[in-house]
Amino acid sequence: METVKIDGLQDAISSYSANGFALIRGLFTSDEAEYYREHFMQMRESGPKPGDYPEADPSSEDPLKRFPRMIHMHRWDEISLKWLIEPRLNAALTSLLGEEPYAVQTMLYFKPPGARGQALHQDQFYLSAAPGTCMAAWMALDRCDEENGCMLAVPGSHLWPLLCPKKANAALSFTDVTVPLPEGVEVNPMIMDPGDVLFFHGAVVHGSLPNRTNNRFRRALIGHYITGCSTQVGGYYHPVLKMDGSAIQLGVSAGGGPCGIWVEQEGEPIIELSGRMENGFLHE
Repeated sequence: METVKIDGLQDAISSYSANGFALIRGLFTSDEAEYYREHFMQMRESGPKPGDYPEADPSSEDPLKRFPRMIHMHRWDEISLKWLIEPRLNAALTSLLGEEPYAVQTMLYFKPPGARGQALHQDQFYLSAAPGTCMAAWMALDRCDEENGCMLAVPGSHLWPLLCPKKANAALSFTDVTVPLPEGVEVNPMIMDPGDVLFFHGAVVHGSLPNRTNNRFRRALIGHYITGCSTQVGGYYHPVLKMDGSAIQLGVSAGGGPCGIWVEQEGEPIIELSGRMENGFLHE
């Protein structure tokens, strides 16, 4: 692995150990964030792309249909692939995890003014990496605060088991389910500037607020990874890549899928879940 010096890395390691997440400020420059922001805006404006979720609808009243999130861009966009395996991300991830990860997903969230947020959830419920877990690198492309729908995270929830989902409020969340929180649990807003990167463990309960502004986007570039000890991951996340960009064959775990099922703004969630979690999977 290329040697990379990261300011504040020791503090990030301590935060990750205690909270399950670590915010590394300025890991990328504001100019780099602007470059990625413009790249993906041009890509979005040029028309539909593989993996758009939901399908784009320029005439829709729902802002998220006018600017749907992109998924798995690294499979067909070289700039996305280079970012996913970028040496600074690799160095941070390896330091936090204690081993070099595998890369499995890219996403771009546009979150235009007026857009819904995403209900609280745990990524490992969807990625189903085993053994080990998944890890996210969430890079702000805009200033992210509570007004335009910043990330929320529950400190210490990386030590929790996977929680059984329940229906989410479709007026506030574009995904269908959320997880119940014990009474009195703290939920922290992640205030970030362009180029900051939030790393978080697959069991960390997190989500985001609606964008309540009328003139500010909250764009974010996200990479999902799994621990280097993992031997399987959900089929949706194959092919799996080493951090040099080469493919590696892993098994396909049961379950897994996209991070949440789309629901209409005024509609009911599509699925109803109940039961208990065992070994990362839902049982009636």
